[in-house]
Amino acid sequence: MTDPAGPDAGPPGPARSAGLAFPRNRGLAESDAAVPAFWRGLGLPGLADVHVHFLPPRLLRRVWAYFDAAGPLVGTEWPIRYRWSDAERVAYLGRLGVRAFSALAYPHRPGMAADLNRWTLGFARKTPGCLPSATFFPEPEAAGYVAEALAAGARVFKVHIQVGGFPPTDPALDAVWGLLADAGVPVVVHAGHAPVGTAHTGPGPFAAVLARHPALRAVVAHLGAPDYRAFLDLAEAYEGVRLDTTMAFTSFLDRSTPFPADERPRLRDLGLAGKVLLGSDFPNIPYPYAEQLAGLARLDLGDDWLRAVCWGNAATLFDLR
Repeated sequence: MTDPAGPDAGPPGPARSAGLAFPRNRGLAESDAAVPAFWRGLGLPGLADVHVHFLPPRLLRRVWAYFDAAGPLVGTEWPIRYRWSDAERVAYLGRLGVRAFSALAYPHRPGMAADLNRWTLGFARKTPGCLPSATFFPEPEAAGYVAEALAAGARVFKVHIQVGGFPPTDPALDAVWGLLADAGVPVVVHAGHAPVGTAHTGPGPFAAVLARHPALRAVVAHLGAPDYRAFLDLAEAYEGVRLDTTMAFTSFLDRSTPFPADERPRLRDLGLAGKVLLGSDFPNIPYPYAEQLAGLARLDLGDDWLRAVCWGNAATLFDLR
């Protein structure tokens, strides 16, 4: 990308979404250009996206290479649409109207998390709108560097059970879950099987964590796909459990793991109760950002639901002004 002058700037990428219809003429178009009209039409000050990734450049290049190769945990062709520099992506989020976003990083082996936290917390300090973000891995040092990240102002954590390849009940994490529960700081957890299940993903292992730490504020990524029903159950059972919409209701995820239509009433109720938050996986998505919003609009769950999911629920959780 050489000229991030507006939402349609940038090099040619994968084919744009085409032929999508949006209920009540919400104003979304095939491209991202109309995203600001979407949130303005709802009377919102902008969007809050709890599932955005920023990583140290070298690591980000390796992650993108893994997606390019359709690695074993990806399982399908996955072209990265927004393959730009940090500065360009931050500017682009601003043009879309994303006023608050995370910088989620996650380690795939021991010895990485503390350095990732130094980078993501530093990135947030110099990036308006970025929630100070941190991560962890099951290792003896985890409780120490998580405590340091909390003291440094971390407001959201990320843990990727699938990529990390560890059980969330690992004894090395028990103190970490306890620290986060006591601090009331949310953790975005990739606990579901999608896109490729592993021995430690699915609702069962993470339900065991919640049984031990019922006050934990957890945001289940991707609505827990493909085990939507079970993760909706957890959101109903535990006051602190929420879900993010990342990739749900897009044609990309609907091809393999569509959300069950009969669960839409429960999704509506949970959203209005503050328990569903907008997530996108930007920049690591193979379609325009607008498609995530289009998918939510097509559910036709009402403007109050969209206002809550796209801004209000995150504003309450993170005390956004």
